[in-house]
Amino acid sequence: MQSPVRFSSCRGVTFEINDNNTPANPFSIPESSISKRFFWPFSSNNTSKVFPSSSSLQRSPSKASSHFCDLDLEDDDDDENDEAFFLEEEEDNNDDVEKQKEVTPMQQLVTGQQKNSDSRRISTRPVAPKKNQKRLSVILLDQGLFTVYKRLFTVSLILNITALVLASTGHFPYARNNAALFSIANILALVLCRSELFLRLVFYLAVKILGRSWLPLFLKTATTSLLQSVGGIHSGCGVSSIAWLLYALILTLKHRDNTSPEIIAVSSAILGLLCVSSMAAFPLVRHLHHNVFERLHRFAGWCSLALVWAFILLRISYDPTTKSYKNEVGKALIHSQEFWMTVSITVLIILPWLTVRRVPVKVSTASGHASIIKFSGGVKAGILGRISPSPLSEWHAFGIISDNKKEHMMLAGAVGDFTKSLVKNPPKHLWVRQVHFAGLPYLTNMYDRVLLVATGSGICVFLSFLLQPCKAEVCVLWVAKGIEQNFGKEIKEMMSGHPKEKVIVHDTAVLGRPNVSEMSVGAAKKFGAQVVIVTSNPEGSRDVVNACKANGIAAFGPIWDS
Repeated sequence: MQSPVRFSSCRGVTFEINDNNTPANPFSIPESSISKRFFWPFSSNNTSKVFPSSSSLQRSPSKASSHFCDLDLEDDDDDENDEAFFLEEEEDNNDDVEKQKEVTPMQQLVTGQQKNSDSRRISTRPVAPKKNQKRLSVILLDQGLFTVYKRLFTVSLILNITALVLASTGHFPYARNNAALFSIANILALVLCRSELFLRLVFYLAVKILGRSWLPLFLKTATTSLLQSVGGIHSGCGVSSIAWLLYALILTLKHRDNTSPEIIAVSSAILGLLCVSSMAAFPLVRHLHHNVFERLHRFAGWCSLALVWAFILLRISYDPTTKSYKNEVGKALIHSQEFWMTVSITVLIILPWLTVRRVPVKVSTASGHASIIKFSGGVKAGILGRISPSPLSEWHAFGIISDNKKEHMMLAGAVGDFTKSLVKNPPKHLWVRQVHFAGLPYLTNMYDRVLLVATGSGICVFLSFLLQPCKAEVCVLWVAKGIEQNFGKEIKEMMSGHPKEKVIVHDTAVLGRPNVSEMSVGAAKKFGAQVVIVTSNPEGSRDVVNACKANGIAAFGPIWDS
């Protein structure tokens, strides 16, 4: 039999031209297809092959994409559940020249045939602005003024400011006499909005109650928007707690004869720590200096909690008539609302740390761009987890890939110091939080038909929906560069063997630059998706979500406000 002719794509992926009578190879192109245009994966002539074959190779749209979905992940250090994610594409630092060109496999083939080269010239493209500048612009400017996150922040702040004004004008005497209690209540609310255990329960109940086909779609999408944006309540209550504590301190200083210098000093220290924590969480500081934010936020919060306990004990035990402290405070504590709220805050903060363990891991990498971290134990679809090389200093959140049987894994793009170290010096052990948390992908189970769109390593959190049964019918659209080369044979096999209506893979190393927004809208309409969920970088997520909404399709992506 005649040996097949081989040629390489622009990204170094090798293909074969097979005779039509030979068995199909998932990475081969029959001779008969060379003169034909590529077809949309939902074409009636398409096979169930996920990766490029005789009928599944598609010509990338000629329209320039506003978002080139190769592997460009700028920062994987984000500590939040929707931003951990896991969500962006890894940066290919070795291909600066090729990033300015759009090359298809057909053009590569014809390059070897110089007689026809003038009819298939490679088009050059202008150099794009720096990725981190685009990312910061999207985070700070392009999200809009009326996102659900900002609405929740505004509502939380307005309610508290209204109560504060009423208290200060004498129309809300209870708040005036218990200003410190309102500050602690706001701290309890913001802790609840970031408690992974509490949110895991809320997400579970939302799916259990609303995951019924007969319920209206608008109710499900409204719930998804709310749960995705609870960080707005967290931030609003954080600012409000500072306002209430400042008001309480002002009242205390006006009546300093009825209090002690120790209570004033502790209150002032709490106020200072809350201000430091809040300023560290300001979006510009947080996204430019994430590690600084994370450590300040954590340790300032812990110190504030310890001082709140000191404040409560001092306040309850202090007798203004004798200007001394009482020894017996047990009964007064039990009847104190501040005490029980602080107990709740303490329990919510401590519980996740009780699940921290140092566990053995297996780290492998197919290239220098990403690593696969394997753990024992199965995990449900849509769940995320946190890992750390040093639990007191930093935590990194990633989507989890699992068939919910014996093991699970994480896919980490090598971009930050920690993720690069996983490739260069694979660890034998890592610290983990054994209680995993639910994020936006988990809400897939609330719907009947969902299109999951991922670029680069964002695919990790969606793979579980292909590996284990789930309530929703899902279609996965993945755009990435050099699937096997950069992500490994194991990931490629997980995406293989599914029906054509279940998985669409666009390898930019083979098929060139796509318009991900147009692909997402087209796939959603063909599949009949109720909702689209996307994990990409800020620009890519914004474009897909906006394009889907413009076509009347509900869409959600990671938010970058908080």
